[in-house]
Amino acid sequence: MSELKDLMLAAPKRSLAVAESLTCGHLQARIGSESGASGFFAGGVTAYTLEQKVTLLAVDRAVAEAVDCVSDQVARQMAFGVCKLFGTDLGAATTGYAEADPAKGVASPFACWALARQDGTNGWIYRSGRIVGPGLDRTHFQLTVAQAVYAELLAFVRAAHG
Repeated sequence: MSELKDLMLAAPKRSLAVAESLTCGHLQARIGSESGASGFFAGGVTAYTLEQKVTLLAVDRAVAEAVDCVSDQVARQMAFGVCKLFGTDLGAATTGYAEADPAKGVASPFACWALARQDGTNGWIYRSGRIVGPGLDRTHFQLTVAQAVYAELLAFVRAAHG
C-alpha cells in the first residue's frame, strides 16, 4: 500500500482531484499509478488555456489575464475550482512555463502549484509554492514539478492527520 492511499482512506476519508496546466497530466499519472487510487482519486483536468481555466475551474478571468495564467493566486483558484468540479475535499493544481519564453520575459522554466483542503466548518486551507528549473528541458521540468507537487501533497495530507 502507498502512504498517500493509507492517509486518504484513513478517517476522515478524503477525496482528491487534480487540475493541471504545466504538468499536462503527469501529476494525475503519478497518483493514478498507485494501486487502490480509485478509492480516493476522483480524477482531474488538464486545462491548458485561459478559456478552460475560466470555464472548467472558475478561475477569475481578470486575475488570470493579468499574469498570463501563471501565479500563486491562479494556482490556488485552480485547486479550489477542481474540488468544486469533482466534488472533492482536496485539490492539487499546477501552472507555469515549462520552458523559457523570452518574448514574455520568462528567462527560465518555473511553476506555481497549490493544494486546497476543505477543513470542516473552518473553510479551506491552502498551501502553495514555486519551483524554478533552470537548465531543465520541457519534459524533465514537467516531470520534476509533478514529483515535487506529489511530495507536497503527501506532506499536506500528513499534516491534516496531525
